[in-house]
Amino acid sequence: MGRPHLTALLALLALLPALLVLTAPDARAADGDPAVSLSKKEAGKGGEITVSGSGWRPDALLMLLICGRSTPERGVIGGTNSCANADGRAVTTDKKGAFRKKLPVSEPPQPCPCVVHVATVTGEQAVFDAEFTVAGHPTADLPRQSGDGRLAVLATARLEGDSSLLTWFGAPPARKLVFTVGNPGSAPLQDPVFEIGTAHGVYAPQWEERQWRGTVAPGGKARIELPVELSAGAHGDYQVSLRYGDKVLAEQPWGVARPWGVTLFWVLLCLVVPAAVFRIGMAIVDKVRPRPAGAHRMRRTAGLPDATSADPTDANTTTAVLPWFTPDSAPSENRPPPTTKGQA
Repeated sequence: MGRPHLTALLALLALLPALLVLTAPDARAADGDPAVSLSKKEAGKGGEITVSGSGWRPDALLMLLICGRSTPERGVIGGTNSCANADGRAVTTDKKGAFRKKLPVSEPPQPCPCVVHVATVTGEQAVFDAEFTVAGHPTADLPRQSGDGRLAVLATARLEGDSSLLTWFGAPPARKLVFTVGNPGSAPLQDPVFEIGTAHGVYAPQWEERQWRGTVAPGGKARIELPVELSAGAHGDYQVSLRYGDKVLAEQPWGVARPWGVTLFWVLLCLVVPAAVFRIGMAIVDKVRPRPAGAHRMRRTAGLPDATSADPTDANTTTAVLPWFTPDSAPSENRPPPTTKGQA
């Protein structure tokens, strides 16, 4: 190889790091890592910000929320209960996985630090929390994490409990999520806070905070029971997830039977109510319908009391007895009068 070619090759190798730096953002977008940017880092209640994102799944439905008691490092502590759900917005990404949406600024139910929480609603879960400050909203320190914050599930989590008779009539189904955890760290974990997520079908889980009262010693283990409850009338296939921090520890399916008691109630209601209305209607018609004109005259001719003028319960009212005759005893004008035997 000649000297000119060797010089050109060395120059190309020298420019290679610069080329890699220039192409790094494009490579990140190609990998599809979710990213979110805000038009403002701080705004007061009643204002509005623009939320932009890239690297999400194409045609994915996202939910935008302002959440308190949250940081990008620790996520939304307490799940969506810490967010201003009423003022959230939904947006669908385009074919390239990007979106742009205006979000009204409202005060979350928990104090700041706050974030703009962006999460997928359907399909594979993806979450991004962008730091944001709600001007004028109270602030408070986040709950302290004990030790190194590590827990490991030592046994398969399971759902325990049975449905009651009220569940058959639409009461909220309830179970207990039972699991055993161990503390592989070097410091004790006191009163750890877990999150229970329930997902129905293809929808992303809705997380709720559950705190367990107790201490897990270093190298020790503990059996934990956390309540799980669905909404009234829930039925179908559900997925119960257990999360500690940003790590999902366990998932358990839950098949909920349909509340047939509610269906039976509506079927009986549809049968009983029309029957009762029909009987009441017939009674009213029988009461107000007009009587035939000759009905009273026929009753007087027969010697019967008038139904409209005499009370059948009156003791002074007497009913005439009709003279019933047999064919042999009926009187006749052509028949001679009977004679007495022995008379002359």
